[in-house]
Amino acid sequence: MGDIANSENFYLSGGKTGVLLLHGFTGSPASVLPWARGIHEAGFTVSVPRIAGHGTRWQDLNKSTWEDWYDSVESAFRTLKANCDRVFVGGFSVGGALALKLAQNHGSEIEGLLLLNPSIFDERKFFNVVPALKYLLPSIKGGASDVAKPGAPKHGYDRIPLKALDSVRHLWRHVEHDLYLIDLPILIGYSINDHVVNPNCSHTIIDNVSSPSIREIIFEQSFHNVSLDYELEDLVSESIEYIQDVLTGEFERTNESDENELIDAEFESIVSQLSLDASHPTTYLDELDARGEEHFVHPTPELPKVDQSARIALMCLIGGPAYLLLEYTTGFTFFGTGPWPGILLFIGGVVSAMVRLARNEDDYDDGAEV
Repeated sequence: MGDIANSENFYLSGGKTGVLLLHGFTGSPASVLPWARGIHEAGFTVSVPRIAGHGTRWQDLNKSTWEDWYDSVESAFRTLKANCDRVFVGGFSVGGALALKLAQNHGSEIEGLLLLNPSIFDERKFFNVVPALKYLLPSIKGGASDVAKPGAPKHGYDRIPLKALDSVRHLWRHVEHDLYLIDLPILIGYSINDHVVNPNCSHTIIDNVSSPSIREIIFEQSFHNVSLDYELEDLVSESIEYIQDVLTGEFERTNESDENELIDAEFESIVSQLSLDASHPTTYLDELDARGEEHFVHPTPELPKVDQSARIALMCLIGGPAYLLLEYTTGFTFFGTGPWPGILLFIGGVVSAMVRLARNEDDYDDGAEV
């Protein structure tokens, strides 16, 4: 067991609406504990699981994969769902990626998402060497916690296990590819001074999900972990307001009737732009009819030329099988050579035809797309 306080699972019982909160990579439940307590004080049941490999020793994280982390999340979700009528899912950093993955698989069972500096990719060049580096080094130094407020408690490992970090890359790829599957209301908050996760992750999520209602919060004074930083109260109050808005129906997911209404509205908009005024002597369609086919030029493809080499190839292709048929039915052979003249003629005809039909130049580039 490690030396991280409050690193165990915790479950705060409240009302029949539950909130599942997920910590980030190398972190622990301690990293989102203030956020969870603030939501619980508003009367909600809050569950924060310790994701597999976290909250103990960094070596344990290297023995796990993103599938193990997701199993921890799904198990906690099932437990919370059994005790609550309606469930929201929140995630911080890579916990945000796990929340998105859960929504992609169980969207119909989730009321909405709360995402705090969610991480779904990292464009830093270091990540390109992680797949190879993980075989050379088990971990690298993690650096200081990215919290602007002094005195933040220890809430995660001080080293980054590289095998586990490579597994994060696989999780990101799955989540980003399927963002369009998410049609839940979303509250998404990101820090403009985040030194761990680029705010472009949040922008990418906003631009690619199918959610009809997205509420953004921008944190200007806090770094990566807002739950332990200056703007914790803003995070909690915005989270509570968002949950209540979804519960009262202000935020709704897309449904089939809404989609049909949107299609009908778009169709009416297109039709309204078409001129049906009889005062005009002609319409565009009338002009097309008047043109008829006078401007259409029928193609006259040039037939392939038959030269001497083509004739020889054709004679070989016909003469070879004819000789074989003659030799088989009458026993005739040319100077006792058996069927070989016919076989050689046919092979020569095939080769000549292939040479004849082959392109002299390749007009296409064979290079791979980069």
